[in-house]
Amino acid sequence: MRLALISDIHCNLIAFDAVLAELSREEVDGIICLGDVAIGPQPRETLDRLQELGCPVVMGNWDVAMLDGMPKAHTDIDRMLVEIGAFWAGSLRDHDREFMRSFVPTLTLELEPGISMLAFHGSPRSHDDFIFATTPDEELALMLGSARAQVLVGGHSHVQLFRRLPGSVLVNPGSVGLAFWSWWPQPVTIAPWSEYGLIEWKDGTLRADLRRAPFDVEGFKKLCLESGMPHAEWWVGSWKDARSATAPLEVADLASESRPR
Repeated sequence: MRLALISDIHCNLIAFDAVLAELSREEVDGIICLGDVAIGPQPRETLDRLQELGCPVVMGNWDVAMLDGMPKAHTDIDRMLVEIGAFWAGSLRDHDREFMRSFVPTLTLELEPGISMLAFHGSPRSHDDFIFATTPDEELALMLGSARAQVLVGGHSHVQLFRRLPGSVLVNPGSVGLAFWSWWPQPVTIAPWSEYGLIEWKDGTLRADLRRAPFDVEGFKKLCLESGMPHAEWWVGSWKDARSATAPLEVADLASESRPR
């Protein structure tokens, strides 16, 4: 079983198409989307492309917000994101909303007999949970609750991750459309590439490849500025200059793990 993992597309169709172009050259048994398709400058086009794939999609926090109303803003950044989200939510068509209502809270797949994978957005407990390499084991145990699977996959943080846990591993493929270069408490900056992952379970061994794909960042920023979205200058100004960033890796083969015990 070889699966592609995508997450946090955030309506960046240019980046999404770049990832799909790379995946078209891979032999995969399926694609799993880990949520947050929504909030960004190409919502209808991105949802159309995702629906064409016919892959299972997990519900993300911004997907919920686009359907049921924006969250309460606590900071200036929250306020700008809420106003951006509300602007794009108003452009959704009825069939877009119907498709998004089909997204699931979690998804369980069997990789081989006796070996399961649990997919979620933030954690099995909540699509708002953040899991990092530095998340204390005690906090992570509360987020995972009674969830039991040899392979856990989630998104939400916009940061790629491979973490070994007692009896399982946790993989985050990063963000297709809004990969973070730096995170809180620093000012958030966005990396000039797209991220996704591949996992393969074969002969009792798990292989996880976390990858970066180049895309037309300048074209995407231009599209944002011309879209009419609020706070477009701030949004575009958050992107890391590609000239000062490390070149995207073709493949980051971060781990090849034997069967978790």
